[in-house]
Amino acid sequence: MKIRSVQANNHKHAFILITGNGQEFVFPYSQLNVKPHSSNRICQVEVDSELGKEAFSYVLESGEYDTVHIDHVLHFANEPEYVRELARHKLSIAAKRLIGEGGVRKKEILRRLKTSPSQLSRLIDPSNSRTSIDKLLMLLVACECKVDLTLDGESILQELHQGELEPH
Repeated sequence: MKIRSVQANNHKHAFILITGNGQEFVFPYSQLNVKPHSSNRICQVEVDSELGKEAFSYVLESGEYDTVHIDHVLHFANEPEYVRELARHKLSIAAKRLIGEGGVRKKEILRRLKTSPSQLSRLIDPSNSRTSIDKLLMLLVACECKVDLTLDGESILQELHQGELEPH
């Protein structure tokens, strides 16, 4: 995701970012590694072209500076597409590691998933963004890995325990 523009808003104590697709994100100064304060304010902020417009850099009056990548902003904002992509990436790395450890033979995994070796290679490639989380979960189960999803929020967990969220 590219950053189109960034502004420092000292009143809100945050940066306001606009991405290439027009989404706006607020990123508070409290999340920065090099934090501004009343006697050392931000004097310059710009989208960092050297990092492919996927980050912004800022400079404080003291000359201290830092760069913030868009992933840090998306993680803080809990942006749904970012969270999904991060989960997909982690699952594909876990599956690749499990297959590398050799607990279940590749032929057996291919048989269980009814798939080809080339499809399995695409499935465990972390850079393949077209792989679905559903397929990765199926692969992990085929590798005899226990999969347990954790959800935050008591009400969701209570509903699960009471059997209200049963699969259809």
